[in-house]
Amino acid sequence: MKKSIFYHAGCPVCISAENEIVDLIGSNKVEVVHLGEQKSRISEAEQRGVKSVPALFTSTGNVLHINFGASMADVKG
Repeated sequence: MKKSIFYHAGCPVCISAENEIVDLIGSNKVEVVHLGEQKSRISEAEQRGVKSVPALFTSTGNVLHINFGASMADVKG
């Protein structure tokens, strides 16, 4: 089974969204990526179409941007 990927930057908006997504989808169906701690995955997120975080890259290849927290430029620092 292919997992969805939830990208975030660790802000309160992102953490709240993470909790909701994990509750809705289930922790076995979503990989959580904290881009502030895993900066090596920023380019991966951008290549998948993530423009801001929090965002969910679905198992079908769509990006769902959730309640704007930070732009990718902000995440890059």
